Amino acid sequence: MSIRDDARQMKLSAPILAASDIALRNHALELVKQALLEAKDTIFAANAADVQAAKEAGIASQLIKRLCFDEHKLNDVCLGIDQLIGLPDPLGVITLDRELDEGLELRRISCPIGVIGVIFEARPDALVQISTLCIKSGNCAILKGGRETAKTNRCLFVLIHDAILKAGLPPACLMQAESHADIDELLGCDGDVDLLIPRGSNAFVRHIMDNSKIPVMGHADGICHSFVEQSADFDQALRVLIDAKTQYVVACNTMETVLVQRSIAQDFLPQLAAACEAAGVSLHGDDEVARYLQVKPLGADGYAHEYLALELSVKLVKDTEEAIEHINRYGSHHTDAILTRNESEANKFLQMVDSAGVYVNASTRFADGYRYGFGAEVGISTGKIHARGPVGLEGLVTYKYLLQGQNHIVSDYASGKRQFTHRNL
Repeated sequence: MSIRDDARQMKLSAPILAASDIALRNHALELVKQALLEAKDTIFAANAADVQAAKEAGIASQLIKRLCFDEHKLNDVCLGIDQLIGLPDPLGVITLDRELDEGLELRRISCPIGVIGVIFEARPDALVQISTLCIKSGNCAILKGGRETAKTNRCLFVLIHDAILKAGLPPACLMQAESHADIDELLGCDGDVDLLIPRGSNAFVRHIMDNSKIPVMGHADGICHSFVEQSADFDQALRVLIDAKTQYVVACNTMETVLVQRSIAQDFLPQLAAACEAAGVSLHGDDEVARYLQVKPLGADGYAHEYLALELSVKLVKDTEEAIEHINRYGSHHTDAILTRNESEANKFLQMVDSAGVYVNASTRFADGYRYGFGAEVGISTGKIHARGPVGLEGLVTYKYLLQGQNHIVSDYASGKRQFTHRNL
């Protein structure tokens, strides 16, 4: 069968999954966790083959870390599944209950989006997180992971699919796409696929948007900032900055630019340089920063650069207002932070930075569905429509209006025979 044929079958299965009981979906998640734990040696063997092939292909060492699926990552995804199971059912939540007239009741309730196509990077734990989030939220999903972890992805998908079938969910609620040609076919499945969520480079996401009529939700670059305001505690600020840059250097929520208030440059920059040198981080900066530090020149794209490596841009700004202007201009609207002891400057930053995540005295690495208590995430959205930030269960549901009457007709209201009451119940 082709991807389009599979998508059409999924469209027919979507209402069945949407109507499934929460106990059944939670049971499926429990069986998924058990299957992963019982087959961990098989998973690790498949992953070892993928990692070895990546090393032989010359993939950078910092990217190899993303490909690995080890005991630690297995434990993390299992904790995420437990967290998902413990969350309330996102479906059937009544957000409006209104009497339009006697015997005519309108309700707005949450429901799944339907069929979602998710194209994600070579990160096997993402496959587990995405598939389990879709199951819990009652969405059918077509999953396409990066080719660098093809063996691991195939192994994980078979285990997950077999587990949900054992639980009694419809066979067509999950499907795996494996080839690059499958992506092009998926883009043409408008009418059957309700939403695409691409995760990857800016060019890749733009390609998806430009070549499909299906709505797209997601983000491209992760150019995150931290601003060190003049009242910041230097020692604490350095601790946060090093975490934001080095804790997982290839993640989209890793800090790529640090902004420093000009009034503290002479005292703070040497300490920043020393901390970065100790952590193996190279610094880039303009001519003004170079007067204080030995830095590499900025690249052709200047401060609009995502390194995904142990490299960091540094810029001096006059005040919080200039920091905000810089972030809103050069950032990717992902996650940005201020380090300060001044509450009024913190509040100004929170209100005026136009990003999905805006933090005070915290590492940008906290921008994560698991850390937010969402049971992981299907992706991070930097858009403003429907979902923003880490997309967990709430971002995977929409709503519909249910109207129940007693043979009411509009003509009675148009003629004045009956009047609307519009009474909230």
